[in-house]
Amino acid sequence: MRTDSAEPVRLKDYRPPDYLIDKVDLDVKLDAKATLVFARLHIRPNPQGRPDAALVLDGDGLVARRITLDGAGLDPAASFVNPNQLTIARAPQTSFTLEIETEIDPSANSRLMGLYRSGSAYCTQCEPEGFRRITYFLDRPDVLSVYTVRIEAAKAEAPLLLSNGNRIEAGDLEDGRHYAVWRDPFPKPCYLFALVGGDLGSVHDEFITRSGRRVQLGIHVEHGKEPQAAYAMDALKRSMAWDETAFGREYDLDVFNIVAVSDFNMGAMENKGLNVFNDKYVLASPSTATDADYAHIEAVIAHEYFHNWTGNRITCRDWFQLCLKEGLTVFRDHEFSGDMRSRAVQRIANVRALRAAQFPEDAGPLAHNVRPETYHEINNFYTATIYEKGAEIIRMLKVLIGEAAFARGMDFYFDRYDGTAATVEDFISCFADTAGRDLGAFSRWYHQAGTPLVEAAGTYDAAARTFTLELAQSCKPTPGQAHKEPFLIPVALGLVGRDGDLPLKVGDANGASEAEIAAGVFELATPKRKITFHDVPNRPVPSLLRGFSAPVRLDYAASEPDLITLISRDGDSFNRWQAAQTYASRLLLRSVASIRAGGRPKHEEGFIDALATVIDDSADPAFTAQMIALPSEADIARDIGEDVDPDAIHTARDALRRAIGKGLASALLGAYARHAGNGPYSPDAAAAGRRALRNAALDLYCAGDPVEGGWLARRQFETADTMTDEIAALGALAQTPGPAREDALQTFYGRHASEALVVDKWFALQAMIPADDTLDRIRRLMGHPAFSLGNPNRVRALIGAFAAGNQTRFNAPDGGGYEFVAGVVLDLDAKNPQVAARLLGAFRSWRSLEPNRRKLAENALRRVAARAGLSADVQDIVDRSLG
Repeated sequence: MRTDSAEPVRLKDYRPPDYLIDKVDLDVKLDAKATLVFARLHIRPNPQGRPDAALVLDGDGLVARRITLDGAGLDPAASFVNPNQLTIARAPQTSFTLEIETEIDPSANSRLMGLYRSGSAYCTQCEPEGFRRITYFLDRPDVLSVYTVRIEAAKAEAPLLLSNGNRIEAGDLEDGRHYAVWRDPFPKPCYLFALVGGDLGSVHDEFITRSGRRVQLGIHVEHGKEPQAAYAMDALKRSMAWDETAFGREYDLDVFNIVAVSDFNMGAMENKGLNVFNDKYVLASPSTATDADYAHIEAVIAHEYFHNWTGNRITCRDWFQLCLKEGLTVFRDHEFSGDMRSRAVQRIANVRALRAAQFPEDAGPLAHNVRPETYHEINNFYTATIYEKGAEIIRMLKVLIGEAAFARGMDFYFDRYDGTAATVEDFISCFADTAGRDLGAFSRWYHQAGTPLVEAAGTYDAAARTFTLELAQSCKPTPGQAHKEPFLIPVALGLVGRDGDLPLKVGDANGASEAEIAAGVFELATPKRKITFHDVPNRPVPSLLRGFSAPVRLDYAASEPDLITLISRDGDSFNRWQAAQTYASRLLLRSVASIRAGGRPKHEEGFIDALATVIDDSADPAFTAQMIALPSEADIARDIGEDVDPDAIHTARDALRRAIGKGLASALLGAYARHAGNGPYSPDAAAAGRRALRNAALDLYCAGDPVEGGWLARRQFETADTMTDEIAALGALAQTPGPAREDALQTFYGRHASEALVVDKWFALQAMIPADDTLDRIRRLMGHPAFSLGNPNRVRALIGAFAAGNQTRFNAPDGGGYEFVAGVVLDLDAKNPQVAARLLGAFRSWRSLEPNRRKLAENALRRVAARAGLSADVQDIVDRSLG
């Protein structure tokens, strides 16, 4: 299943491998320029494969030194080898051993796939198709093998030698070298292979499983950073305990290791027993990491650990099933974070992320199914659709069939498919069995792209004391899918009256079951549905899609008084927040329309008064911080949908922030004072919530009164003892041009120049400044000694933050932002195609822009498309963007 040609890979063409590799013995002699890899592959024909088929192994830029089959050299007339493929036309039809010796230059591997150097350490990244850069192999996820790995290196250079599984042997050799042998007893696909060698500091602990087994834990980081790994270790132990309680999953090896590296294309990788992490998701201290960083570390540590069962013990049959491991594991880490923190706030954060990244993806040329049917480059399908929408589908399934049936279904899944490579159909069948229902219609969520629109309208009959709710669904065409079948949409709802939630009473004639009524969850499985509620004492306000029960857009014409009712009385926290967002969005949309017509921004005191009530009742500061946070500029652009003018959006949002800051100055100062820090720093949810509200209040106060707010921000910046407060104050100061901003930025860099992850924040903050000269600033920063185009974190911090987060300057009306990012993509493509392709994804919504910007964005994309020799990664994104 190769992806290095112009021919797409199609799900319908899947066939089982013709050969299986039951056992892999690797001997890796590490060297910075010439690492030698000796692979002994124990192969047999697959009974499910084609008889007498040629054995075709994948490679990628390999240098083959020696190849033997059962101890003899290959027959030149019946075999073929080049850097990208090894073919044996007449392979034995009984078990045989293939021995392959290859040579690798880890220092030259700027793609950071396969075996490469990060600083002075050796590390690997093999998902999705990096193992073929180490040795020739059947590089596909449905070939599961037991690995024994011997690693040899100079002891002074790499005293730490790690691989998957348990270490079974180690020792010293002549000439200052040493070795370690690792064995993983659990069959796994090659994408889960990992190796690390280097001189790293280590933090050790242990975890005792529920059955009493002792697991040795290790986190390995750059020397001197060991104290910054303490929170990651704590998060790991909590994750292990939670998975035992919540899903009944116990860890299965004697050791679990995490290695943090600074050069990594992804966030982290779940290799069996040896997770390799981008160090930004491991290292944290109060002076270097924000509360958001701590939360991300907790979530990513949990995510990669949870993969041990949902991804490793049960893997995916092919890359089309990627959502089976990623969407399911994101759902699991969301549940974990909800239990560790405020569940309401966590749900809001998850939905914000979904709407910011996945909704635009679904609405543009890069839209694709959660379970795709075709791809050109699999690297480009590690998307928000696979991860975030994939997780929402799992959540919907739980809402539809209920918690008990969902738990039984998960147990069925683990029992039935442990040790196998599974499919989406395998997974869904477990829940169909436990729920006793056909889930065929539900499976459309995997097969149809796009974000459904749910339209709702309500009618109250005072004489009959009934409230009738009419629901309708539709979904716009997406690339390759002009027609959509109805989705099965769980609509969790309630009715809110003068004093809060009303009981739900639905007549039998309306097709609602007793369980449906009790749960408040109604299924919209047809284009339209009508529900009538009885014994309703007065006109209610419907609270729709409670908890965001489905990843859809909702169109319900609630009045502003109705929205205020929901803000103040809704029993569902998520919908209280959503009502505030909806109200703010309406104000902003009206302001944008007014500005584009030559008028002034529009405000309404009712909204500001509602926010005042929320601030005064701040029993949950983290939730209050979310309530007073306005929709982002990207949110408003998404609501507008077409003919988008980013400058008008920025002007409207900035004006509303100023109005709130002025109108609620006293309340904001009160909240700021009430939630001042007391005692030593703690990253726990309660303390983080207080800081979140305090800094949200500071931000709005600065918008309303730049002079007094600037003084307050400068004082906080100068006295802050946590990175959370320091960066929040710097962010507020950065919004106002002048010497104070530049002095603060210079001071911040001087304080933290030795902390790479903090310098990333410094780059990102400047990239987000919505000023006319920001692009010039970014060009200067690319020449800064701390910037490197070869480090993915640096590229994401400066260029990525600008392209994805600075709506006004990336979308500058002269097209300068588009041309700049296109140029960086072309420069980066030869070095690291994965990172280049992800940067190019910033153009995903270009068709929704107003005509002038749309044309300039298209020109920039065509400039990229015209470059000869593009990588498969970038070629795929630009072709789909323009297609």
